[in-house]
Parts: sequence; structure tokens; C-alpha cells
Amino acid sequence: FERRDDRPRGPRRDDDRPSGGGFRRDDRSRDRDRGPRRDNDRGGDRGGYRGGQRDDRGGYQGRDDRDREPIKRLPIPDDVTGDEIDKDVRQELMSLPKTLAEDVARNLVMVARLIDEDPEQAYAYSRIALRLASRVAAVREAAGFAAYATQKYAEALAEFRASRRMTGSVDLWPVMADCERGLGRPERAMAMAGEPEVQKLDKAGQVEMRLVAAGARRDMGQIDAAIVTLQSPELASSAVHSWTPRLRYAYADALLEAGREDEAREWFGKALEADKDGATDASDRLAELDGVEFVDALGDDEHPAESADVEERATKAPAPAADDDEDLDDDQDQDDEDDDDEDGPAKG
Repeated sequence: FERRDDRPRGPRRDDDRPSGGGFRRDDRSRDRDRGPRRDNDRGGDRGGYRGGQRDDRGGYQGRDDRDREPIKRLPIPDDVTGDEIDKDVRQELMSLPKTLAEDVARNLVMVARLIDEDPEQAYAYSRIALRLASRVAAVREAAGFAAYATQKYAEALAEFRASRRMTGSVDLWPVMADCERGLGRPERAMAMAGEPEVQKLDKAGQVEMRLVAAGARRDMGQIDAAIVTLQSPELASSAVHSWTPRLRYAYADALLEAGREDEAREWFGKALEADKDGATDASDRLAELDGVEFVDALGDDEHPAESADVEERATKAPAPAADDDEDLDDDQDQDDEDDDDEDGPAKG
């Protein structure tokens, strides 16, 4: 899973969102969010199912009407074969008829392709996959990440829970806790951070859980506690892992909120050093702290009226005065006469 932000006063920021490669994609160590867009805060419940309730097996109760509705297909490029999916996902799809498995796989590939650049479209493809194979854990996980990317946190949480029931895995625990934050329930996220499931996570998962817990602290206005939560051997380590830039970034951001600007600048710098893939906007944050403003090269197009005024003023600029030109001519004539005097009388 990925991403991925941190703050409840509406929203959370991308710096403390769980990361990883959604639904066991090959880029599991990659950040989905490409790093924190501070203007893209996440708020409360943005969605949820309006259909039937799910049963414990991940299906729907009362799905008859839905199943009778034709599936509205979306175009899939010819170069998408379905073979691009992770081998573990492919293994899960083997429980389906071959043609159906290929169909589901191609839609999952489209989800993975679009989830960063066009989350809404990725979500649409995930809904098709879900209609085709709602009892496959990888499909539920993909649907969860697509809903998460579009801020439909209630829906995402339900899908993650369904996937977890099917697999028994704890891998989705941090992103499930982050969904609680997105729903405006940071206390639940904090409670999840103290559950035994956290101890079963690998190192990357535990760091993600720490980021979520720190974000929940900030959601509750406990900025000092958030800073302490992020202070860890992983933060102090000079080793760089996939989660290092975001961990350092989250720490810098918390320090800045606490008014510790010098320390924040130092840690934004450390985040930038570790961020070889541009997963965060640490460079922009440093520039802001240093008072550097970036000018949009296309800004003139956004303000055509202002551009027209500038051009009009330029065309109305006064031409050089005629008197000045005459003075220049007189000076030149005088210079010529002086040259003639120095050469003596002209010879006939």
C-alpha cells in the first residue's frame, strides 16, 4: 500500500500516509503519493457504499439487483495483457475461469497504471474488477487502495477489512489505521497503533504505523507527542530506505508546526538528501523557509489582461525627442569641421 498526509484539523497530509505498492504490486517500496502535496489535505468520510452490506466472506448481501445490472466497461489499451500483475495476484486469480481471470487482471493493471496520475479513473477500473471477482482478496485490496486514493475512506476501510479477513495478513494494518484518521477518528488510529498486529509487521510496516500514529497525535493537537512518536532508531539512522525521506519529512513538518524552525530546516534538508526519487516536496519547503519565491513561467497566460496592459504601455512609450536628434547631428557636423581645419585648406 502507499502514499500517500497528516492532519485532522481536516485533513491529513501525504507525509504520514502509509506507503508501499498497493495490492502487492512490484513497486511495493515505492511511494504512491509522490510526496506530500500540502494543498491536498484529506478530510473525513468522502464516500461509502450505498449498496448491500458485505458478509464475512467478502461478498454482498442483497446483491441480486447489482448482479443483474450490466457491467459498464472501460477501454483497455491493447498492450495491456494482464501478465503485468504481480505473481502473487496471478496466483489468486487462478481460482477463476481463465477468461475471467484475464479480464480481471487487465482491469487491475489499469488500476495500478492510473492510481498515481488519475485516481478517479483508477477507482472506476477497480469497481469493474470488484464486480467481476469480489471474492478475490487481491481485488478487494486493489479496490481499497483506489478508494483510499480518492479519499473514500469508509469504502477503503471496508475493502481492506474484507481483504484481511480473506488472507489473515496484517500488512494492511497501517493503512487501515490511516483510514480511521481520514474518517476523523484519530483515537481509533492510536488504539490500532498499540495492538499486537503492529508487532507482526516488518520494519517498513512498523515505520508506516509510526507515521500514522504521529499523524493521529497531530490530529488531536498533540504536536509534542507527535514529535516524540517519530523519534526512533529509524529516524536517527544514516541508512536510507524507501521510507526514510517521508519519515524525515514528517519529523521536519512536525518540528515546524511546533515553532522549531531551525531544526525543521535541518530535517527538511536531510529528507531532501535521502529523497532521490522526488517522493516529497522537501526542496519546496526549504525554499519557503528561506523566503524563495518561484515564478510560474506560464503566468502571463493566466493573466492576459495584465499582459495586454504591459504591451500597451510599451507601445505608448515616448520616442526619443527630436531636439536630442538635432543636437547629435550638430555635434557630428562640428566634429567634421574641426577635422577639415586640422587638415588645412581643401585642395582644388
